Amino acid sequence: IYDRKGKVMLYNQVVYDLMVTAYEVPKDLDTMLLCNALGIDTTTYKKLFHRASVKNGPRRKAAMIEQLTPEQTAKLQENMYAFPGFELSERYIRTYPNPHAALVLGYIGEISKSKLKDEKYASYRQGDYLGINGLEYTYEDVLRGQRGIHYLERDNFNRPTEPYLKGQLDTPAVAGRSIELYLDAELQAYGEELMAHKLGSVVAIDPKTGGILAMVSAPSYDPNLLRGAERSRNFAKLERDATHPLYNRAIKGEYNPGSTMKPMTALIALDAGVITPSFGYPCMGGYYSCGRRIGCTHTGGGHAANLRLALAHSCNAYFVHILRLMVDAKKYGSVKKGVQRWHDYCYDFGFGRPTGVDLPYEGGGTLPDSAFYNRMYRGNWNSCNMLFVGMGQGEIALTPIQMTNALSIIANKGYYYTPHLVKSIGGNEHDTMLAKYHVKHTVTNIPDTVFRIVALGMQDVVEHGTGKVAQLPGVNVCAKTGTVENKANVGGTVVKMKDHSVFVAFAPREDPKIAIAVVVENAGFGASWAGPVASLMMEKYLNDTIATNRKHLETKMYGANLINQYIYTIDSMQRMKDRQRYERRLEQGRITDSIQRVKDSMVMDKWYRKIYGQ
Repeated sequence: IYDRKGKVMLYNQVVYDLMVTAYEVPKDLDTMLLCNALGIDTTTYKKLFHRASVKNGPRRKAAMIEQLTPEQTAKLQENMYAFPGFELSERYIRTYPNPHAALVLGYIGEISKSKLKDEKYASYRQGDYLGINGLEYTYEDVLRGQRGIHYLERDNFNRPTEPYLKGQLDTPAVAGRSIELYLDAELQAYGEELMAHKLGSVVAIDPKTGGILAMVSAPSYDPNLLRGAERSRNFAKLERDATHPLYNRAIKGEYNPGSTMKPMTALIALDAGVITPSFGYPCMGGYYSCGRRIGCTHTGGGHAANLRLALAHSCNAYFVHILRLMVDAKKYGSVKKGVQRWHDYCYDFGFGRPTGVDLPYEGGGTLPDSAFYNRMYRGNWNSCNMLFVGMGQGEIALTPIQMTNALSIIANKGYYYTPHLVKSIGGNEHDTMLAKYHVKHTVTNIPDTVFRIVALGMQDVVEHGTGKVAQLPGVNVCAKTGTVENKANVGGTVVKMKDHSVFVAFAPREDPKIAIAVVVENAGFGASWAGPVASLMMEKYLNDTIATNRKHLETKMYGANLINQYIYTIDSMQRMKDRQRYERRLEQGRITDSIQRVKDSMVMDKWYRKIYGQ
């Protein structure tokens, strides 16, 4: 697998397994010579030999030691003549030159018994490996190739003797094909470094192609951990990690978009004709209709005197109000039909459904419609029940890749290509597997003038408003900050935690080359953490370097640890609950014999160490 510049991100490396046919091993084998070559003692040798003999029977080959070290291989090759019944078997394993993009690349694992029974996997055999996640899963057939078939005659001991019919029925193997990505390995590594010691994600897309330039989910892991002899042990550790490094937040994490939803609310209201660009709202620090107050960070009059000012200052009251104007518009006949029309607009922009990215297990987010609110309020509701949705809170939730895709539509003034990672297969950009990613999707009939007004408002966010941190010399950046309320269940109590920091942007405005969404969990204001990450990523991609006067932002991002302690608190509480639950199970069937108590305690401790590694 190669990145957009031809840099290798994954390749196959030759390794050797030591195979043994126990029946052919002489009794006078020089065991010490073999043990010295392997660097093991005779006790270990006997255990390994016995296990291999039992696995396939004494007359069939079995792997005694898998993935020999280069030193072991070299010593064995010098002396293989002295070890009848043993042979070196060559195979390939995945190797990753750099410790990045683990959740994009995915990993492989041995095929399960259940899959072997599935006709879809008829060409696989026990012991074969296949893609389990990431690109390894999606492009399994491409990367794997096709197995060759070699027919052999066998004797009465089931040992191969010679080719059947002199090999006339044999079919040659077909090598797997390489894939080239839109992903920029340097940008990916940079994003992972910026997001170190944080929870969240970054998704950067080229709006003109839908090609994904970077996809960061933090925290992540070194993909080399899931290869080789320690794979199972490492996987168990990653699976137990309270920060969930195996979870791809970029395509599965669902968040309220917060104020990054406001450009979408503006687009819908403009196209629906319920406001004009000059529409203003007399916000005096909040929205007071519907029997509740929704606060706004600005109290001075005039900050929402028109649409562009409202976007620049992120006025909550303005966008709550225009959402109500939209869904309550008389032309729809009822609020339920108005909400459905709003839903349809958002759905066209990719909300409420997976984007179709070429990675498995993508989430679809949450997009409420009239039926949703009917279920929620048993049919007794109106626009006051969905006020917070206009400012990106409440019942709406998006994945970071959905945020970036919607932003690409705004950047392109109404069209997009399905987000995807793979640019070509075996050097062919027009491979049939990639055809769906070349289809241009025009999502709405919203005129360019409407998109332009919203884009200018987003540029104002950077130049005069809440997103000044994203300013890049000579580049018109369009952006929107977001601060998302966050609550967590700690010990059965819902507790308000530190807000999520969200930032979306695209640049340059006139000729967009990158659209990006950043979520930093439990980090506070959008401009404080997500904004700097987004702006640095854009600068790195557009200019290939970071200006000297912006290096302080890098330093701030590199040095910050924003993983809140409550993550580990929840994890430790769960461990305690698991242990208590197990103790109760033991207590229910306990024999009061003291010996049995000791056995129970040993079982419990062994179970606890197995689950939690402690």
